[in-house]
Order: sequence, then C-alpha cells, then structure tokens
Amino acid sequence: MHGPYDQVNALVLGAGASGEAAALLLAARGGCVQVLDESDGAACAAVAGRLREAGIAVHFGAGELPDEPFDVCVTSPGFAVRHPWIASCRARGVTVISELELGACYWPGRILAVTGSKGKSSLVKLCADTLNGAGVTASPAGNYGIPLSRLALERPELCWAVTEVSSFQMEHTRTFRPDIAILLNLQADHLDRHADMAEYKALKLSLFASMRRGGVALLPAGLSHEGRIPEGVELLRFGTDAGCEWAYADHAVMGILGGRVCKVELRGSWFDNAVLGAAAAAGVAALRHAGLNNVQIETGLTGFEPLAHRMQTVAVSRQGVRYVDDSKATSLTATAAALRMAQGPVRLIAGGLLKEKELGWAKELLTQTVKKVYLIGQCAEQMFQAWSTSVPCEVCGTLERAVEAVQGEALPGEVVLLSPGTASFDQFTSYRERGERFTERVRAVADLDERFFSEGKKDKETQ
Repeated sequence: MHGPYDQVNALVLGAGASGEAAALLLAARGGCVQVLDESDGAACAAVAGRLREAGIAVHFGAGELPDEPFDVCVTSPGFAVRHPWIASCRARGVTVISELELGACYWPGRILAVTGSKGKSSLVKLCADTLNGAGVTASPAGNYGIPLSRLALERPELCWAVTEVSSFQMEHTRTFRPDIAILLNLQADHLDRHADMAEYKALKLSLFASMRRGGVALLPAGLSHEGRIPEGVELLRFGTDAGCEWAYADHAVMGILGGRVCKVELRGSWFDNAVLGAAAAAGVAALRHAGLNNVQIETGLTGFEPLAHRMQTVAVSRQGVRYVDDSKATSLTATAAALRMAQGPVRLIAGGLLKEKELGWAKELLTQTVKKVYLIGQCAEQMFQAWSTSVPCEVCGTLERAVEAVQGEALPGEVVLLSPGTASFDQFTSYRERGERFTERVRAVADLDERFFSEGKKDKETQ
C-alpha cells in the first residue's frame, strides 16, 4: 500500500521503542532517515546497531538539528510540544507527526483505540486477549504492546490493532482514525506537561476528531465531548448508571445492540467490582461492535490475567494473608481505587515521590478500609502528618522494612496492599522495580501457602 510518507527525507526524534519503529518503517518505505537522541547512547547501543544496519543514521547527544531540508519529523512521546527540536522543525516548515500517526497511515487492519487517565493497559489487554481467544487475530499496540509503526511493518496480516493512546501521542496526531474508540475516564494527570485540565481533556477528546462515518465512540456517562464527535459516528455511553447504553450492575454488563438486549456475565472475573465494572462495560461494548458474541466475551473476562503490578496477587500465606502488588498506582486516585477493589481489611504500604499537594481528602476512605498504613520513601513523614490522626501509621522508610513490619502484624483474611499513590523515582528506577522488590521480599519473609503457586496463580513472566 502507498502512503503519504514514502521516499521522504525524514527526521526521527528519540531512539527508544517508538523511535526505532518509526525509523525502520520509514526506511522500509524508501525514506532517507536520521535519528536524533539526547542521551549519550550507552543505553541504546543495541538499537543503534539495528538502525545502522538498516542504513539509518543515528546521532546521540545532539544539541541542534542537522542542517538539512527534512520533509517530515516523527517524534516519540517523550518529546513535548515545546521541545526546542520540535520548535526548530516548525520554524523550518517541517511537518511534525507522532509515531502513532505514522503507523496508522500504513496499518491495513482495523483499530480499536483506548485512551484515558487510568486503566488503559488492562482494557487493551482484555480486548486483545479476547479477540485472539475468539479466533480474531489482534495485537496490543501503542503505549502498551508493540508500537503501531512496527505492527504495520511486521504484522500487517492481523485483523485488529488494539491501541493504547496517551495524551502525549495526541499532541502530534491529527489524522488518526480508529474504527472503535474509547475514552475510559478523565482525571487530573500529567499537568506538569499540559497547561491545565482543559488542554489535557482536549487532547484526550482529539482521539475521536478524525473518525470516519460508521465508527463507534464510547465515552463515560456524564462527560461532555465538546463537539469532538464527527457526524456519522455512533456515540455510546458506558458506566454504572441505568441510563447508559452499556452499564455495569449486579455482576453483569447490560447493553443494547441492534435493538436487542445484550447481557454479559462478569461474576468471578477481575472486573466484577464497582471500580472496574465501568471499564468492563466499555470493553464489552467495543468487543460486541467488533463482532464477538456474549459467550466469547465472557470467556475472555473470566480467563483474564491482570497485568503485572496492577492489583496482582503475588502470594498468599498459610495463615490466609493475601499480598497484592499495585505498584502501578502512582497517584492517590489510583490508590483510592485499589482500596475499593481490595477484598478484605487492608494493611497499606504507601509513599514515595509525591505528585500531589492535597492529602487530606483520602482520610475518610483510609478510615473505612485500612487497618494500618506503612509509609516509605521521600514523602513518608508528610503522609504521616496528614493521616496518622485518622488511621494508625508507621514510618518504615524502605520497602523492605515495611514488608517486614506488616508481615509480623497481618492477620488471617487481611490484604497486604502495595499501592503507593506516588511516583517511584526516589528509591527505584520505575514502578516495575518497586513491584518486583515487593514480591521478592514478600516471598522471602512470609510463610507462604505453596498451593497458590501450584494452582497456576503465579504471576506470568510475560506480563
């Protein structure tokens, strides 16, 4: 298939997964491609080798753009709108697009796109896994999964790209046209990058702006779309309200499709709770519009394995204490959702690099759900001052000391929950490392029930 970026003189910003995918696709389309990266290249040596083998020039530690007449600049999500390199490209009249937009130009299959503040990756995984389980070939793509440019280059035979889309990607995307698009939720996030909530919301809603007639747009109940849904696109609402076209209630999702009532059971699935039920409603609606039937969707829901570090049970003790890794909870809003999902009294491990100023609003929920809070990281003292008058708190400092403290106090039927509500970069390289360290320490000190592992509930290495 021909595309708008065949045989162009192209500049790619960033040598990470997204940048590599864009560069390789452009080169495969006959382009002359250069990659710029701000790092010294030590962490990207393997990537640089692969790119150079494909005839792509790679420049690390660059300060200024090459003085060449580029036709297009493809930017990775890490480069904000105001980055000097992007400003320089615009000043020269160079077209700036995202890797997402580039990939979509060459992807021949259908696209189910998911954006939102929280829960995107889990919903993408559910939809991709369920489609594949039903015999409809699909791959997760975008922020979670394979960059869409790589999918277009290497797996064009697939039917669906189930694509996680971030606000960062949408900054440089104008013609992305998903067949089905979901805005899962909208919470204050990334305001260190975006000017305000209005700008953040506008970027999220821009996911729908270029959809074609006949597409399906799914929005949460009550969220205004501000005229961003094109004419001819079917707008459907989801949530827990009876007035929604697709709603979660009484352990099931109910909806209307083709004038007929559709009911999909969620009982026993990871999504069968007040927090994730609305997301399940969006997923069920999308999958029904993608052509799957109720049985196929129910099979996907009941067999769903959560992603690592997202409310993932990593161990159970002989005494019946359940240890849950929710290290991906990097905001207090996410921690609040985790507390509502937890099945049993909670002993909470929280703290790290705080991204929020106001802590007091969480006290009521902590009082209702938490036996004790074990505080770690840079903001431990700050959280102690905010919460200790409402719920027992202990400043532990490190994750290891917190696990040891809670292990000596947790009672049968309780949940030990790592849901920090903060970024991880004060003590760890990522939320992934934080979650892995939690699991390692739990399995080292707790009196574990080996049946948990023998029954196949151990977290998958592939996640």
